[in-house]
Order: sequence, then structure tokens, then C-alpha cells
Amino acid sequence: MVEYSPNELLICAIADMLGGLRHVAVGVASPIPGAAALLARSRSGGTLRVSIVGSEDNNFFTDGGRELFDCAAQGRIDAFFLGGGQIDGAANINLVGLVAPGGNYPRTSLRWPGSFGSAYLYFLVPRVILFREEHSRRSLVPRVDFISAPGSSDDNLYRPGGPQALVTGRCIFAFDKGRRRFRLQSLHPGHTADEIRANTGFDYDEPAVAPATAAPDPESLALIRGRVGQEIAEIYPQFARRLADVDEYRT
Repeated sequence: MVEYSPNELLICAIADMLGGLRHVAVGVASPIPGAAALLARSRSGGTLRVSIVGSEDNNFFTDGGRELFDCAAQGRIDAFFLGGGQIDGAANINLVGLVAPGGNYPRTSLRWPGSFGSAYLYFLVPRVILFREEHSRRSLVPRVDFISAPGSSDDNLYRPGGPQALVTGRCIFAFDKGRRRFRLQSLHPGHTADEIRANTGFDYDEPAVAPATAAPDPESLALIRGRVGQEIAEIYPQFARRLADVDEYRT
């Protein structure tokens, strides 16, 4: 049996969602999505374009966020990644902060970095993958305290973009745009459906038996520990060292 780390499982699971695309963009503080995009590019034979904010080797933009936003508005970005301090069952994300008990926004008990262009990209990019490694009732809540970017919009509103899935450290949820709610798609090895239910603050649908998330194949692991690890090291050297640390690998 081939051994792999939790990070490698997540990288491969996300890369599986990026097949057949033309252009994937990755924001800041996103080593796992960034490595997944680079893995998908390697699998494509180099036909997939990957733009990682903050990279010099893998960023074709010369005008910062403005060029990224222009590219999204022109329909030239197929996938992007978003996260949040809170994510709810309607795929709303909160990047602003927590509302103080008994209070209302803008009085917050905890302040996060802010929304930046999250709502803009959420509306325009066809395939947005939500990623939050922490899977707890603290992060996956019934209703976010503040909606930085909504998961759904009114039917009469033109919106080509939106959520495809939510990937966590325990499982993968697929998003049903018609029902505007998540469905449990797969369980990472070592986790159970009961555990997911106990640690998720929002309601969701689930199959009678949830399948296991596919294990990384040997070819993908070789790429992650080789070319992909070298490429992601330009921006995330400490993360790349963990990928190269064989002692970390475990099923």
C-alpha cells in the first residue's frame, strides 16, 4: 500500500476537480489549493494555465488584483478558491469577523482580514471551490455572522459564478445549486459519517453510504514529491519541505 499524508490526499482530491479547464487562479495563503492547481497542470501536460497570486514563476499578471479581476470579468478564469472564518450550509462565507454577543455588525468580537474581492470573484468564476481545512462547528456554522460573499443569488440575477464544492480536512461536500445546500460527497480515510454530522454546524444531505475520498495514485504522489513540490516551494517553502518529508507520510 502506498503511504501518503493528509496534505497529499487534499491536493489530489482538489486536483481531480480541475481536469479539462483552461485557467485556474489561486489567491494568497493557499498552499494546498496552489499545489493542487500545479498538480492539475502537470497532469494536463502543461495545457492548463495556473496563476498564483504572489508568485513570480506562476503568475502572468503584471497589474496585481486588477488584472485578475479583469480576467474573471472576461470569462477567462475557470476556477478559483475561497475560504472563510465561517462557512454556512448555503455556501455563504464570512471573511469579516464575528459579531459580538447581543450586538450587530460592525461591532465585532473578532476581526478577520476582510472580503477584498471575494464576492466579485464568487459571482464571476464558474467553478469556485471552497476550502477550509478545519472542520468544526466553529468554522462550519448554521448561518454566518456576516455575509462577505453569498453562495447563491436571486433567480433573476445574472450570475455565471458560484460554489462547486467544499473541501475540508474530514470530507468533501458537493454543492447543489438548485437546492442551495451541500451534499456529503466523500469521507476522507479514518473519518465517519457520524463524525462529520457531529462536527458540522449546518444541515446537509447525504447518501445512504458515503464513499471514501479516492486515495492518491502513485503517479500523482511522485509529482507532488517532485516537480509540484519544487514549484510550490517558490511561494511556500515550509509547506514544500513538509511535502518532501517522508516521515510525515501516513495513510
